[in-house]
Amino acid sequence: MKTPLVVIVGRPNVGKSTFFNRLVGKRDAIVDDVSGVTRDRNYGEVEWNGKEFRLIDTGGFVPDSPDLFEKAIREQVKLAIAESDVIIFLVDARDGLTPVDNEIAQMLRNSNKKYFLVVNKVDSEKYEAFTSEFHALGLSEPIPVSAIMGRRIGDFLDLLTSDFQTVTEEPDERLKIAIVGRPNVGKSSLTNALLGFDRSIVTDIPGTTRDSVDSILKYYGQEIVLIDTAGLRKRTKIEEGIEYFSSIRSLKSIAESDVTIVMIDATLGLEKQDQKIIDEAIQRRKGLILAVNKWDLLEKETNTARDYENGLRAKMAGINYVPVIFISALTKQRIYKLVELALKIEAERKKRIPTSELNDILLPLIEKTPPPTTPTGREVKIKFINQVGSKYPVFLFFVNYPKSVTDNYIKFLERLIRENFGFYGVPFTISFKEK
Repeated sequence: MKTPLVVIVGRPNVGKSTFFNRLVGKRDAIVDDVSGVTRDRNYGEVEWNGKEFRLIDTGGFVPDSPDLFEKAIREQVKLAIAESDVIIFLVDARDGLTPVDNEIAQMLRNSNKKYFLVVNKVDSEKYEAFTSEFHALGLSEPIPVSAIMGRRIGDFLDLLTSDFQTVTEEPDERLKIAIVGRPNVGKSSLTNALLGFDRSIVTDIPGTTRDSVDSILKYYGQEIVLIDTAGLRKRTKIEEGIEYFSSIRSLKSIAESDVTIVMIDATLGLEKQDQKIIDEAIQRRKGLILAVNKWDLLEKETNTARDYENGLRAKMAGINYVPVIFISALTKQRIYKLVELALKIEAERKKRIPTSELNDILLPLIEKTPPPTTPTGREVKIKFINQVGSKYPVFLFFVNYPKSVTDNYIKFLERLIRENFGFYGVPFTISFKEK
């Protein structure tokens, strides 16, 4: 069962960011009254009474010209509707009904998607009457809430999740590989090459595949789930819309994966959006591979691959444990080595080091290079180490002054773990507990 994707739509300045933060539990996020403050995607996971869903705030398009304003809103709403399982249409009780609200309502009526009409900024009973004019939209019954006060948010979440399944089913043990990257980098071509047939439409137009597509790869008797993400069937004229929802698909796929393959274009190199995807995979502690596609298009010299890899690692400062592999989805160069590498990384991700081995090897090394003293000059001592965590490796260090362990020393500990126990391609967590 896939986690439902819930998308918030609405014109700027109706409180989408505040509403989003309230639902995902962020109370300290910066919220500005200026229209279009949220330029980047707002993406979070929500759990309510044992039910989970992913939430995306579509706010944030800032047009360069006033003439593009309504066009930008229409484009974002169309993309949001296409992506979502459920739509939250947020309107503003204080501003009342606007022409943009009417236009969004028309799109929802034609969408055949489940939606909720939510009236924000109903901070008290005296504002309840303000919701009545939204009946004119001809949608569902308006639901009054106050995102900033938290008023009736719980009642709305009960309603929103009423059809969602409680998370109780047995987990899918098959390896799930997400293939992510910028539009037109060759994600669908790689999926098709691995499967041996055209599962996804492939063209030279960025964003040909409309949705995330899951396929089953049979590899030496083992079933592997490939999650292919791409762009849209129709090319949009608003490039920010493409980037926005391409990023959303990548986030969805990373969340559902065990190992994430970040594809980059060999002819373009590592770009800002690639780095954001890599950071997301690391933050979610997914196995990680960097696949440099279209390698067949580059003219090679003796050290081309080595120099290219060194350049990538220089840009990814501090992420030396991520393997880099040069492939061509078109010629199928090294694509099955990519699968073998993903299997090895997943095995590393599930690896558990016995507690006695951790302590016998690491504690003497730590004693030779102890942590810096506290600001008051007290000695910081690490006394015991344990590996915990079931979904990804977590190393728990018991220490007398846990808050005094510096970031540089944490990097030193990570390096010790990797040098002695591997975990190639696997981000992990280091935590400290007082003892």
